[in-house]
Amino acid sequence: MSDIKFKVVGDAALQYKVPNPVADVLLNYIDKCEMLERGDTETTLLTYWGLKESTFLTQTMGIPNVPSPMLRDYKYPGLYTPFDHQRTTAEFLSTRQRAFCFNEAGTGKTSSVIWAADYLMSQGLVKRVLVICPLTIMYSAWQADVFKTAMHRSVGVAYGPVAKRKKILNGEYDFIVTNYDGVGILFDDIKNGDFDLIVVDEANAYKSTSTVRWKVLAKLVQPHTRLWMLTGTPASQSPLDAFGLARLVSPDKIPKYATAWRDKVMSQVTRFKWVPKPTSKTDVFKALQPAIRFSKADCLDLPEVLYQTRDIPLTPQAQKYYTRIRDDMLVEAAGEQISAVNAAARLSKLLQISGGAVYSDGKEVVEFDVSPRLRALDEVLDETENKVIVFVPFTHTIELVSRHLTENGVANEIINGAVSAAGRSQIVNKFQSSPTPRVLVIQPQAASHGVTLTAADTIVFWSPVMSVETYIQCVARIDRVGQKNRMTVVHLQGSDVEKRMYKMLQGKVDSHEQLIDLYKSELGIG
Repeated sequence: MSDIKFKVVGDAALQYKVPNPVADVLLNYIDKCEMLERGDTETTLLTYWGLKESTFLTQTMGIPNVPSPMLRDYKYPGLYTPFDHQRTTAEFLSTRQRAFCFNEAGTGKTSSVIWAADYLMSQGLVKRVLVICPLTIMYSAWQADVFKTAMHRSVGVAYGPVAKRKKILNGEYDFIVTNYDGVGILFDDIKNGDFDLIVVDEANAYKSTSTVRWKVLAKLVQPHTRLWMLTGTPASQSPLDAFGLARLVSPDKIPKYATAWRDKVMSQVTRFKWVPKPTSKTDVFKALQPAIRFSKADCLDLPEVLYQTRDIPLTPQAQKYYTRIRDDMLVEAAGEQISAVNAAARLSKLLQISGGAVYSDGKEVVEFDVSPRLRALDEVLDETENKVIVFVPFTHTIELVSRHLTENGVANEIINGAVSAAGRSQIVNKFQSSPTPRVLVIQPQAASHGVTLTAADTIVFWSPVMSVETYIQCVARIDRVGQKNRMTVVHLQGSDVEKRMYKMLQGKVDSHEQLIDLYKSELGIG
């Protein structure tokens, strides 16, 4: 019934034709529905255009293109006017109790979800929303977007010590945001917390039904619970990954057991090797429904370059050394004239610690635990199917990042000062013309001018660079002639100095005086 066309009549009713047997069902189950004309095979109906009626047509009858009354009733509050694809996404979600949103990273799906939830709240169908997402985007994406998109709604981030999490979760917030592991910690409180809409961002974290994480969420999702799962790359690694997602959203579309799903989508070629069947893509598509997807290429109204920030708290180990170095600098700075050179050198030391590796006085590399930042990088890679450039300012940290990617099966190459001009050219040509490597880990100074890397549409700054010119040139590696996609630039930040530096770079503030001011601000002097 995907070809049914709807006409809005008087802003109050939907007129449409359906096969006679379907018309009989609708006339029986929808109170505000009447017959206009009966033909030999089709009936023309007029149905009241309400949320209840649109949801029944969409959800129960499986008609995919029913207009949501959100189109008529909702004013889309917030600081920004929604893009067309954001409106379409919000209206799609508003009439579906369980659904997938596969919009690509950078398309603004967070705001679409908030608008849809806000509309359902205004209709009395949703009381509270639980958002489950990676730690790195709890504040920078979800909390910030609620403030900007639905500022009349309250939002609390349930993170930190258990007592603090519980206090926030049991507070009078419309939206509660927590990380994956927080769901298990707060299970009883969530279960009794009147959450009738659960949103899971970067939902690939729930692809396996054997994990504790998946089992906890499955227990929380009741028959009446609305569940919207978001990811830009569904089942990108294997058709098997669709099983856990479908079991939560559309269990009627897949077998009950994982082994039966495996036999449906995979063929066994040796005792231990399975490969996808030719029909696996179609099977996955059918299983992961209802769903909506917009790629960045589809969204012609998006800006050419989108900027994101992911907050990654320093681990206790890194924070300890960061604080120690900063305190030592404060002692050194007392009573002396601070030059731009000294300020830059000392800020660089703090940035190195934040990024995960620093040179000791003996010129040995000391690595810190930066596992949260590595996970944040993994999340960015999971959210795009295209190639990615990771700019890492410090040589010793480049090795750390590249090693992590290799250990996780991500083909990557390094470009730094030790790679010859001929070697760089070979790596760039391979990156531009071949499927691998998928990721380039680059020292900004080694490839900030003249190099074209348009095979990638995503840039990750592992740490901020010290120069606005270098920053602009790094972005220009993908933002140039030959780029076919809209682009995303992601800032990873954890320490205060990184946050201040990114603000300077985006504000295009690049002067010796500003470096000195930044240094004084970090030390709390002046």
